[in-house]
Amino acid sequence: MRAVSDPRDEIKAWREKIDALDDRLLELLNERARCNAEIGQLKRQIAADTPFVPGRELEIFERLERRNPGPFPTPAIRKVFREIISASIALQRGVRVAYLGPRATYTHQAAIQQFGQMAELGPTGTTDEIFERVEAGSAEFGVVPVENSNEGVVSHTLDLLVDSPLVICAEIHVAIHHDLLASDPGLEAIRDVYSHPQGLAQCRGWLELNLPSAQQHTTASTAAAAERVVGQAGAAAIASPAAAEIYGLEIVRSGIEDNPDNTTRFLVISRSAPPPSDRDITSILFSIKRDQSGALYRALEPFAHNGVNLTRIESRPTRVRAWEYVFFCDFEGHAQDPVVARAIDELRPRCEFVKVLGSYPQASS
Repeated sequence: MRAVSDPRDEIKAWREKIDALDDRLLELLNERARCNAEIGQLKRQIAADTPFVPGRELEIFERLERRNPGPFPTPAIRKVFREIISASIALQRGVRVAYLGPRATYTHQAAIQQFGQMAELGPTGTTDEIFERVEAGSAEFGVVPVENSNEGVVSHTLDLLVDSPLVICAEIHVAIHHDLLASDPGLEAIRDVYSHPQGLAQCRGWLELNLPSAQQHTTASTAAAAERVVGQAGAAAIASPAAAEIYGLEIVRSGIEDNPDNTTRFLVISRSAPPPSDRDITSILFSIKRDQSGALYRALEPFAHNGVNLTRIESRPTRVRAWEYVFFCDFEGHAQDPVVARAIDELRPRCEFVKVLGSYPQASS
């Protein structure tokens, strides 16, 4: 008669196997780090000291996701390797990133999503300060919001791009999920709600239905709202789930955004452009000759004639003269691609001015 094995002994054996696998993983991580250090030395020899190549990182993530046979969950692969790459970059040379603070803003989450926890992430009080820090060299990169799927463009970011010498070197898409946070978990006691204007707008329907009498107050960021209501009776903040943990608040209600498919697009700005990849988009701005009939139509003709696919166009007042506008466009391809370069060259004489904001890898959906 065969003896029945003790489940406790089996559990112990499996845990010993996991320990051995963890030891192998650690060994491989250190081997990867040594390879990365060699790359860092070679970069210094050719004066290529910028460690951030967004196209290369996206290739790594997507290759591993395609190769994953399971059962390790594919969505977790990017998060795990994001931190592995972040640590490897920190070994080469630290990366300084400016974002709209304080901690737990969605811009902070975007910065972590792009650069990882090991990057030197520096909070700022305003989007203007992000541009100023990168232009001055106290930060190598800045992360700024540019567009929300519900509320449209972030106008101030577009205005800053008009005059800034910085270039766009990457984009980040962050799913936005708002929670109602307070020191007291009771909904009925809430008289004041604080959040960034975008946060309030994205939860407008929920607030009208559930807190119609509450006074709404705007703050510089969703995280600033969370910080503001700590210990304040009758006050709540609309902020990210991460803000609840960081500021010690209770989640009164979760997922209160009106549209569950709410996504914000962020841009990474820098003083230098990334190399071309196989998935680039280009952003430009231009102003048309308003005294000419069909000026906008003529400005868009070069893209159609050269087979360049426009993915976005947005108009903004120039702030110089009334009723004059500047147009922001995104289209597929890199500014160095022959067809794209030809389209831009044909565009220039048709406009008052044209500015290429950057060519950079398109973010994964």
